[in-house]
Amino acid sequence: MSRDVFAPVPWDYNLLAKSVLKDVKETDKVLDMGTGSGVQAILAASRSTDVTAVDVNPFAVKLAEKNVKLNKLGSRVKVFESDLFVNIQGKFDLIIFDPPFRWSEPRDAWEKSSADKDYESMKLFFGQAKEYLNARGRILIHFGTSGDIAYLKYLIRKHGFRRKQLLKNSRAGWIYFTYKLTLT
Repeated sequence: MSRDVFAPVPWDYNLLAKSVLKDVKETDKVLDMGTGSGVQAILAASRSTDVTAVDVNPFAVKLAEKNVKLNKLGSRVKVFESDLFVNIQGKFDLIIFDPPFRWSEPRDAWEKSSADKDYESMKLFFGQAKEYLNARGRILIHFGTSGDIAYLKYLIRKHGFRRKQLLKNSRAGWIYFTYKLTLT
């Protein structure tokens, strides 16, 4: 782990990880947006042979590269720095996204994983995601009531996605969800 990278939540609470393992197909071309330590990319690579993992935080990129190598998945996972879709090329069958829940200004690289001033990153993500999805592409997204879930649902509708709840749990008084988004 790195003090500059948000640590993954324990398996018992990791709805996104469970959804990744259920949803990724062997033939999927996968993009893990905001990979952090690389856990979702590594799980996706246990199914798919074509995974791209990106993060805006250079410390996260180094940690994800290290974890991919430790898991001997270097032939399946490409890791590099990108601020959302800035350095992304091509289309994907699946995009995994665990966006920051808080709408405040991040104070450092670590906090950027949990804070997004006025949800600018989420707005940009939804404004561009369709360009990077194949016709039958889908998005797995994790979010909770500790953030503005009504705003997330608004962005999903506004950008023409259909939302299906996959998993739900509660932790520390908050409710968390994993949704599968598809084009309507």
